Amino acid sequence: MERETPELVAPATFLRGEEGASPESVRARFERMIRRVQAEVCAELEAVEGGASDGGGAALFREDAWTRPGGGGGISRVLQGGRVFEKAAVNVSVVYGVMPPEAYRAARPEAAAAAGGEKAGPVPFFAAGVSSVIHPVNPFAPTMHFNYRYFETEAPKDAPGAPRQWWFGGGTDLTPSYIIEEDIKHFHSVQKQTCDKFDPSFYPRFKKWCDDYFYIKHRGERRGVGGIFFDDLSDYDQKTLLQFATECADSVLPAYIPIIERRKDIPFTEEHKAWQQLRRGRYVEFNLVYDRGTTFGLKTGGRIESILVSLPLTARWEYDHKPEVGSEEWKLLDTCINPKEWI
Repeated sequence: MERETPELVAPATFLRGEEGASPESVRARFERMIRRVQAEVCAELEAVEGGASDGGGAALFREDAWTRPGGGGGISRVLQGGRVFEKAAVNVSVVYGVMPPEAYRAARPEAAAAAGGEKAGPVPFFAAGVSSVIHPVNPFAPTMHFNYRYFETEAPKDAPGAPRQWWFGGGTDLTPSYIIEEDIKHFHSVQKQTCDKFDPSFYPRFKKWCDDYFYIKHRGERRGVGGIFFDDLSDYDQKTLLQFATECADSVLPAYIPIIERRKDIPFTEEHKAWQQLRRGRYVEFNLVYDRGTTFGLKTGGRIESILVSLPLTARWEYDHKPEVGSEEWKLLDTCINPKEWI
């Protein structure tokens, strides 16, 4: 397992040699985009945190930069214990090298299955992405997650089952503890507007994909109220999909910040907080059991603090907890069991 090397200052680019030879390559352009988005999201979250109702200065993100001996590196930025945000993380990584066969199967389960019984060897790969999870303090302010990524794999000379491929993936989704339709409709309308610029089939297709992906099988419910999700996307040219991923990432703040501004100071009770913590437990269950990004990171020997940074600072499990039918808590659970069309 490859260990990362801490860096005092992040390099201007994590690409080197042939990887960074062309500033207009998809790899180079994607890296610039995700690092810009990371900076913009962190700045906006700090502005909101600094404007909390009890006054005081902004809580700064802690930044850790790291590199991998095999190629690439990343930047993790984390804010925790704030007045508005219990925990907020915005990470970027640009890594390349060779991944073991089990990591390839985690990254491309369909392609690996299509190879049948042929056993692939180690696979040369390139992977870059920006990923963020934001867990607010207030139970009426929803958790939000987004991730946009670009992958390439090369066929090893002596091993079948992993042809040269490239694809984009990502999505933005909302996980509230309470159903506030105004907020959810706003969030979904921003996703739809972004998708419609490229293809009117994108939003309904990626909305359903999101509902299906964030399904906690052992609970029979979704993690939240969805958004958009796509993976293995390569059915358009690279330039178009790079622009689509860029616009999706740029839509995160307009989709989320107005909701936070409306909900961060709403009074709440200990009962509201306890329900939020139970729903955070569901978040943990999905991420550790089903999430492909977590699985891929663990199987490629990724930086463990970056991989698990999506987990909330606090969560709760109660034995056989069932909300009262008709209660606000029950409405949330019913929506997670029976996904709705919001717009």
